[in-house]
Amino acid sequence: MGRSEATRARLRAAALELFVEHGFEATTVSQVAAAAGVSHMTFFRHFATKEDVVMDDPYDEVIAEAVLAQDRRLPALERVRRGIATAWDALPEPGEAETHARVRLIAGHRGLMARAWENNRRTGELVVDALVADGADPLEASVAAGACLAALMEALLRWGLAPAGRELGPLVRQSLAYLAVVPVAPTGTDAVRS
Repeated sequence: MGRSEATRARLRAAALELFVEHGFEATTVSQVAAAAGVSHMTFFRHFATKEDVVMDDPYDEVIAEAVLAQDRRLPALERVRRGIATAWDALPEPGEAETHARVRLIAGHRGLMARAWENNRRTGELVVDALVADGADPLEASVAAGACLAALMEALLRWGLAPAGRELGPLVRQSLAYLAVVPVAPTGTDAVRS
């Protein structure tokens, strides 16, 4: 880990500790910087806002690539569902204590929750753009991305609000499984034509 990455990690750890101890609103950037042993200007070299410390999410491109790697013959919903599940399985399980603290903060703060949904929307746009460029119908791609990312968000929020110790991966897979495309039996009219 380089010096810049180490400073960023130190800032994130200090911020989360202070946010949990004193509350998000009551904690200032100067306090976070002091706890991390850097100046407040160094904080702003790494994060544009204190919200960014909590919202940092480097996985958008990984998800979009995993969606595109799915069989093009599948409906968009199934491509997105499988892509998110594949990406989730390929990524290392997040550092549980830090991630749990972040998600708990988000779930308990209206501003952070709104920001999380905005991040979710941006992830969805990347997925939709990738699917449309690959030939999918834009509306179908939007509905598929929205549904699957909402399922992912619901799993994350429930996990964040649950007592520490519950595994996140199984909850994500369970949430996505509810959206699995199931073949529909033909109706009476369709069966007669068969």
